[in-house]
Amino acid sequence: MTQTLETLSRRTATLTSIRGIVHTMKTMSAINAVPYEHAAKSIESYHQTVLSGLRAFVAKTGPIAMPVAVQAEQILVVFGSDHGLCGNYNEVLALKAGTEASNAGSGNRVLCVGCRMNDALSDQGLSPEVTFLPPASADGIGRLASDIVTRLDEIGGGDVHNRIAITLAFTQRAGKGQREPVLIPLLPLAPSLLSDAGQVGWQSRSLSDYTMQATPLLAALLRNHIFASVFQASAEAMVTENAARLALMQQAEQAVDERLEAVGGQFRLVRQDEITNELMDIIIGFEALKKRSPAL
Repeated sequence: MTQTLETLSRRTATLTSIRGIVHTMKTMSAINAVPYEHAAKSIESYHQTVLSGLRAFVAKTGPIAMPVAVQAEQILVVFGSDHGLCGNYNEVLALKAGTEASNAGSGNRVLCVGCRMNDALSDQGLSPEVTFLPPASADGIGRLASDIVTRLDEIGGGDVHNRIAITLAFTQRAGKGQREPVLIPLLPLAPSLLSDAGQVGWQSRSLSDYTMQATPLLAALLRNHIFASVFQASAEAMVTENAARLALMQQAEQAVDERLEAVGGQFRLVRQDEITNELMDIIIGFEALKKRSPAL
């Protein structure tokens, strides 16, 4: 099909407009990832403080033996996205969550973050009982974590440590700019969290002490541990989601640039052909006039 200059010009203008949109989305993805990354680092520091509090508590009271939950209800919390243009981000994690649910057997209850993750889980045969809205900004991560912890409290009847087993499923950063889906068990608590800390002891020149009642203090520390874990999973999921969208936009931008270069080459060839044809018409017309001039 012969391309005209007008057609190629319109195509170039369209590709240029698409490239501008892709570049804008790439820039927004890079900018949006930064606050979530800062939030992930901040909550990690806070989480370490909570764990230090647990170590101090155990160092003073001695190892704590949590009662073993009999037939604990399995809860799977999956962190996905509510926006597209991030490739197979949701599908990969949903596949891993579906495999985990199959291995755990029946009785799984699923909570998910993001409507697109809800659809991806449905494709794996999982039906989330509630779908939370992802945070629109870094300030919304605390809201989401509070909503999830409140929901878990309702499911566990106020005794989440003994009645339910919780697994967090999210995508985290891996080496060399890659990402990978992970499953992190949250409850029941790892024995090392409440026993090994007492064996290690309190690593400080000052002795640990507290003035609160031991039972409410331990409950507060454990609740903050759960909150920080959920917060960190949500922040990490948002970082990797924006990173996935950024990588996809970079590929799209490269593809548009290659297409622009190809169309530009076609435009130059067609333009040169038209210039050549016009010059040939002029030369032929001039030669025809030269042949007719003696007769005149």
